[in-house]
Amino acid sequence: MQTPEQLQAIVGQFDTEGTIADICPLGNGLINDTFRVKTAEADAPDYVLQRINTNVFTDPVQLMNNIDAVTSHIRGKLLAQGVDDIDRRVLRFVKTKQSETDSSPLLLEWSASGENNGGSTYWRLCVFIPRSISKEVVDAPNSRHAGEAFGDFQSLLADLPTPLVETIPYFHNLEFRLQQLTDVVAQDPVGRVHEDAVLHMLDEIRTDMHYMTLAEQLYRKGQLPKRACHCDTKVNNILFDEDGRVLCVIDLDTVMPSFIFSDYGDFLRSAANATAEDDPELSHVQFRRDIFEAFTEGYIHSTRSFLTPIERENLPYAVALFPFMQAVRFLWDYVSGDHYWRCDRPTHNLDRARNQMQLYHIVKQEQPSLQKFVDSI
Repeated sequence: MQTPEQLQAIVGQFDTEGTIADICPLGNGLINDTFRVKTAEADAPDYVLQRINTNVFTDPVQLMNNIDAVTSHIRGKLLAQGVDDIDRRVLRFVKTKQSETDSSPLLLEWSASGENNGGSTYWRLCVFIPRSISKEVVDAPNSRHAGEAFGDFQSLLADLPTPLVETIPYFHNLEFRLQQLTDVVAQDPVGRVHEDAVLHMLDEIRTDMHYMTLAEQLYRKGQLPKRACHCDTKVNNILFDEDGRVLCVIDLDTVMPSFIFSDYGDFLRSAANATAEDDPELSHVQFRRDIFEAFTEGYIHSTRSFLTPIERENLPYAVALFPFMQAVRFLWDYVSGDHYWRCDRPTHNLDRARNQMQLYHIVKQEQPSLQKFVDSI
């Protein structure tokens, strides 16, 4: 943990405006350490300082190059459209004072004696967006706004000329996730494979895994493109103004090449489940049609300029894909011995896996109805 003096020194390496008055923790993010940097002058912006978690994002240079390419492209598109208040419509990151010599102009590699065992930490600084609101509650109006916002985000990046890298390799690749599960089942490191609940889930996964890898199959045939996607589409990754209008999409660490199913399906996996993903009572798991319909209307409306027929017709498949994939990942972690997700009880990851598999079965049964709704828009 950095001292106030170290945080002041880190901020001092960026080309900021104004005098730093205070630095305090911001938010409750689980990945990066985040701080709000307040300035003394009324006409100087505040900032958001973040330490990048290199256990999750192993190449911070490529990460920030991705973000630089994305934010620069969006800013250029909004300027060309004559959009007002640009600095509240797209994140603006601050260059380091040594940006000409640094590996990335927006990334600070910081070393301090006695800190981090003598190694380096990586930091970035962006301008704090004033008069902005984030939301945690997912309802139908918020879901429509989210569909429009993430669809607009993809639309603005549809002609991005700069190739992006995968900040987390194979993040939403089901074939990779299935192989991870197969490998750990063969090893059975903590003796959980022969539990009845695990064996039952493995049978369910094997039954449907060929169809659920449809995206990778279509991609290899050249029928499904990869696009610049956000890959972490939650309503709290959108900022709203005081009147409830969308300002911009934030938390860009996972922006990378993926199928549009990533942004569409992953939002509905969490938002349209009537209960928490770790609720062990499977009767509580229900699929909220109001959330699905609102998000889908917003998403299709804002992606109509580029969405291909094969992408559109497989949106219902994407709704099933992500609870299936998450069930695979939770089961992998349970069989592994619970190393990836934090667990509060011995069967926490198993409960998560069964919850997501239950959601998958519900969505699978509703596929014809979901397809009919998508076709009606």
